[in-house]
Formats: sequence, C-alpha cells, structure tokens
Amino acid sequence: MSPHASPPPPRRPVPPAPGAILLDCLDLHTEGEPLRVILSGFPLPEGDTVLARRRDARARLDHLRRALLWEPRGHADMYGALVVPPERPDSDFGVLFLHNDGYSTMCGHGVLALARAAVETRRVPVQEPETVVTMDTPAGQVRARVDVRDGRIGGIRFRNVPSWAADLDAVIQVPGLGTVRYDLAYGGAFYAYVEAGALGLELTPGEVSDLVAAGRSIKAAIQGAAPPHHPGDPELGFLYGVIFTGPPSGDAPGPPRHSRHVCVFADGEVDRSPTGTGVSGRLALLHARGSLGRHEDVIIESILGTRFRCRILDTVTTGGTTAVVPEVEGRCWVTGWSTFHLDPDDPLREGFLLR
Repeated sequence: MSPHASPPPPRRPVPPAPGAILLDCLDLHTEGEPLRVILSGFPLPEGDTVLARRRDARARLDHLRRALLWEPRGHADMYGALVVPPERPDSDFGVLFLHNDGYSTMCGHGVLALARAAVETRRVPVQEPETVVTMDTPAGQVRARVDVRDGRIGGIRFRNVPSWAADLDAVIQVPGLGTVRYDLAYGGAFYAYVEAGALGLELTPGEVSDLVAAGRSIKAAIQGAAPPHHPGDPELGFLYGVIFTGPPSGDAPGPPRHSRHVCVFADGEVDRSPTGTGVSGRLALLHARGSLGRHEDVIIESILGTRFRCRILDTVTTGGTTAVVPEVEGRCWVTGWSTFHLDPDDPLREGFLLR
C-alpha cells in the first residue's frame, strides 16, 4: 500500500457504547430531495391507523425524529420516513413522513423513494417489467409503480390521493410584503401557491434565503387568518407550505417544461425536488382554471432544474368538491446505508439545528 493511501475500512463497525440506541437507515434522494428511511431501531408507534401512529410518534418518540434528522446526523432540510404496519389489507406497508418540524400527512418524493427502497430491499416481491408498491400514508392509500428490467430499476410513478383546488385568487396581508395573491390547493397536504415574480423573487439557488423568509411570512399570515379546512379529517386541515411558481429555465434539455416550483414547508424547509404533493395540487389548480385536461402531461421543474412528469388520471368527487387523481413520475437513487449511534453519554444525542 502506498504510504499516502487511505487505510482500508474496518472489517466490523465500531462497537456501540453501553446503552446506545442503534438506528439502521437507508438514504435516497428523489430529484435532489433527501429521504432517510428508518429500517430498524425505532420503536413502533401505537395505533390502528397511520394517523393514530402519527399522533403517538409525535407524543412519545419525537426525540428520535430530532436525533435522526437534525444535526449532527442530518440538517435543517433533512427528510425521513418510518415504515409501519399497513392499515388496509391490500397495502404492503404504512409510512410516517418526518421533517424538521414534525410529521407531514403525505409526501410525493418520499413515496417515490420508498417504492425504490421497497424494491432494493426486497420488502415486496419484485416483478418485471413493473413492480407495484402500495402504501398507507396519513392522507390515504397511494400506489407506486416501479419499472424493473433485467434487474435494473428505471422510472417510478405513483397515483396520489384525490387533490383539489380549495381557493382561487385569494389575498392576504403579509407583514413586510403587503397584499399577496395566492391560490390554495390540496395534494395530500395544503399549499398556498404564489407567483414569485409578483414579489420580485427569482426561483434560483441564490434566492433561497429570501424565498424562505417570504414563505415563512406568507404561511404564518394565512394559517393565522384563513387556515384551510379539510372536509374529511381536522388533522389534515393545516397549511403545510408555500409554493412559489414561475417560468421554467429556458435552456433545460429534453421536452418543454411547464413551470418551476420552489416549496418552503415545515419550519422553513426547502424542497430540492418539484414537490410531489405540491405538483398534485398544482394539477388541481390548472384543471380548475380549464387549462389542463385528463391525460395531458406537464413537466414541472425544481430549484435545481430536476423534474417531475405529472398528469391527471381521473376526476372524482370528494366532500362535495371536484378533485383530480394525479400521477407523478420522477427518479430516485440510493445514496447510502448507515447505522447511527445514539450514545447515552453524548450531550447532543437528540440533535440540534443551526441555520
């Protein structure tokens, strides 16, 4: 071996400290947005439904969410998923989605990455040319389809929960921004959609700090003055994030792109992907305005220029409202497999955040 070469990796992991909690995780990203899938070591939240397990995790196990997603093991924009038993007989598993401020009700990029993880780990029987993965989320059942050919994983798409336009051309007074016009839609979570150009904002990485500040202010104003209402479950009736929309980049290769999304959600977290639940709500808005019909593809890009291909599969009625059934397609990659140690003597074992 060269004297300048790195030493070989150890043959065995570092032994854990006495009393340490070990958490095994598979990390992936969907079009740039991370997902840390917890495989073992996390106690199973109690409850007969995924929503009930979400409540229990929030009440009893939140220190583990912080430990895995916050620094020093994660960061302010980290995202996670905890696999739980299904609540429906035809689902493969259930899932809780974790972010920097708690537990979301649905996550599109997470569903795509979990579908790949289920195939990679053989949690579901793998079939070619397509493997179907069905999961229960707090917002309802979703079904993903993974292209598998000659053992290799290709495109992944999922059929989302019914999504609808809740309000068009609403206005809100926002401190520091004045009158802000927005649309409100549900795609598994509620989002306010704001045209970035109207606020003098550009949807580029260099504008992230300004986008976060504006997103926080708009979200607080709407949630305080005009919070959304979910017709089926009060637990789903809250504003999850603000999505800034604008024109796509002009030099992107491939098919023409419809628009660009930058989603600021949870506690100022920025989605690196176009946001699966967010594009679902956007399809509902486009349909409500008469500018998008069934089976018409649109491509929406992220702040990174990565993309989701989206379409409306069908229309349904839910809670007396016309809703669309979206399908979202994207790409996912595995980035690592880790065992995290929570040493009982570590004063920072439950994590911290610096911005």
